[in-house]
Amino acid sequence: MTKEALRRLALDLPGAEEKSHFDKADFRVKNKIFASLKDDTTGVIKLLPEQQAMMVDAEPRIFQPIPGGWGRKGWTKIILANADEITLKSALQTAWRNVAPKTLKT
Repeated sequence: MTKEALRRLALDLPGAEEKSHFDKADFRVKNKIFASLKDDTTGVIKLLPEQQAMMVDAEPRIFQPIPGGWGRKGWTKIILANADEITLKSALQTAWRNVAPKTLKT
């Protein structure tokens, strides 16, 4: 996958919009960040720690915890070149659900 694919899949989610945080593209719903582009080859998603553990255990070539405190809170790196569209879409949907208001989750 590519950063363009991550952008497309993230913006397909209800209420999602692209903004910028620390000069990096991020994706938000109701101004809450659920994903970002770290660089041309890496995305970052907001997971719950237990979701992160499950994804890292299942697909360690794709998902890695962000080092330090952010990673302990669930922020997870996605190695885009190792991800397929179904996996990336599912991960983005999970991250989106973690921050989206209930009114959008119908």
